[in-house]
Amino acid sequence: MIMTDIGDFYEPASAQRTACRKAIVNRVDVFVYAKRSARFCVIEYLIPGEHPGSRKLHRHLRLIEEDEEEYKVATHIHKGDEIKLSFDDEFEEFFYDYTRWSLNKFLPRVSSVMEPFRDFQLNLSHRGIGEVAAAFSKPEIRKAIQKLWEIDDFYQVYRKKLAAANEELAELGFPSMMGGRAVVPFDKYSDTYRGMELTFVDIFEDENLVMKFCNKFHKEQIEQLRHGNPDGKKTGKQIVMALHKGSDDMMSNAFYEKFYWNHLKEIIAACREAGMMANVFCEGMYNDKLKYLAEVEKGSAYFTFDKVNMQKAKKTVGSVCCIGGGFPTPLLVYETPEKVREAVKRHLDVAMPDGGYIFRMSAGLDGAKAENVEAMFETVHEYGKYR
Repeated sequence: MIMTDIGDFYEPASAQRTACRKAIVNRVDVFVYAKRSARFCVIEYLIPGEHPGSRKLHRHLRLIEEDEEEYKVATHIHKGDEIKLSFDDEFEEFFYDYTRWSLNKFLPRVSSVMEPFRDFQLNLSHRGIGEVAAAFSKPEIRKAIQKLWEIDDFYQVYRKKLAAANEELAELGFPSMMGGRAVVPFDKYSDTYRGMELTFVDIFEDENLVMKFCNKFHKEQIEQLRHGNPDGKKTGKQIVMALHKGSDDMMSNAFYEKFYWNHLKEIIAACREAGMMANVFCEGMYNDKLKYLAEVEKGSAYFTFDKVNMQKAKKTVGSVCCIGGGFPTPLLVYETPEKVREAVKRHLDVAMPDGGYIFRMSAGLDGAKAENVEAMFETVHEYGKYR
């Protein structure tokens, strides 16, 4: 098994914290997939990041052949990188002077363009704007700002081309449904700043600090969502969001209620209030959490699933909202077209009755065989009809 002990990568703030980190990170999940003589394995390991104090968590989902003596990695399916920032000695600044911390600490760590701002200071005085102009006029700051302008120019051109493409597609009868994005505050804290392991460590040591960030971010995001479609003329009506950390295998129901669900429920309601709809992708296993999703206002969201008991999802969430997804993408990688057709039919037999289901896969098409993708779509079009 490929596994790296990451204990040495941490600055030991305390024996308790270090022990907790090791206990959380040094875990490898192995599970059986379908009825084939193979296993999938989630391999997690950390490596030092590009900048001091940063870490990268690599998660590899791989197929492990049983007949290989040392479980040689046979096929790479998907990899997700998560940047972890270890700023244990910066918590006070992070929470009480977030703008300065972002400019001097966070952005220089994640972007080389922002490196000159590591020591940037604004010395304001009553003598006028001269000192401010001097601060922004240092050669390295000028160069960084010039690079930011170039980046923005690139995206301005990109956005114009994208808008033109969307307009052309709309004329052909395929309007863009994208109306914006949203994120659960817990995911924002974990994805952007601390990574999964350090987030749980932070909660273990002082959950109030984490909740303080989440509540502050949540309040700002809710206001943005409520005013995101002021005249009601926005073409795209869906606010897209992926639930990264709320799955059954990631959180207990009690933890979900405290740190995740209330924020998610209010985000969905705010989208509805703005005349939009939340398009929510539930990553990971989502069986125990279905009862919460079923609490939302009828027709206020569209939930798609990665892994779920579709029969249970239809009875609960499907009674109040349209649902989708759940078809296992790995079948398209490892099975035959005939097996794929059979699986699609079984899936539709459960998901189709009484409507309210949109066929989607559990994930992207990484490594899928072309003949299997064709078999899947053909079967959906032929078999997925109400007779």
